[in-house]
Amino acid sequence: MTQLVKATPKATVSAAYRSGQRQPAGAALAAAAAIFLLLEFVAAAAWRSPPYSYTYHYISDLGVHGPLTAFGQYMYSPLWWVMNTGFFLFGVLVFIGVALLDGLRGWRRGVLLGMAALVGAGGVVLALFPGDGEADRQGTVDFHGLGAMAAIVGGNILIIVLGRMYRDLRIGRKPGKAMVMLGAFGLVSTAAFLAVAGSGTNVLVGLVERCAVYPILIGLISAGVSICRRSYRDTAAL
Repeated sequence: MTQLVKATPKATVSAAYRSGQRQPAGAALAAAAAIFLLLEFVAAAAWRSPPYSYTYHYISDLGVHGPLTAFGQYMYSPLWWVMNTGFFLFGVLVFIGVALLDGLRGWRRGVLLGMAALVGAGGVVLALFPGDGEADRQGTVDFHGLGAMAAIVGGNILIIVLGRMYRDLRIGRKPGKAMVMLGAFGLVSTAAFLAVAGSGTNVLVGLVERCAVYPILIGLISAGVSICRRSYRDTAAL
């Protein structure tokens, strides 16, 4: 008896490969945000004299060993290296996650990679140059400030672009729409943060800063989880 063996079409093999490739991309994007939030919490919990405030202190204060006073705030972070590790891993994982995404070619992929590179570089610079005010005292380039703007502004624009391209990137429609709104809110909050920080009053500056940063983190988690879920369903259906 001759046994008939059904050949696997090349299109099916290609689709399975793409689905499998999207899962690490989604995992990297979600992990970038989750690691940032976790390490921020760990560093904040170790700061007890006086207790770190999510509404009063800058996020960057957690990456300053101290003790010292800068920008009108007392900084002393016992686990400064934990927060700086979080900045570094955030930047690297965002770039890796976007680089692994498929579904886009040409200039649109170039735009995504460019934004991811900006965010990635911002995260690395934040880790290497703590926001201790040394640049202002010495009159040198404030690399930490440049890194923060690259990560915050670039991050909010990145999730808007990811949300707008949700069909091609296999992100769910609802998460995609939510990401666009999150990014827009984050950009508006960035302007508010710059105004509050520039005033020197430090009134809820930590809260306003997080209104600019956390939309990026929520957007990345939404994108990553959606990509992984849809990729798993696509793989299971093949």
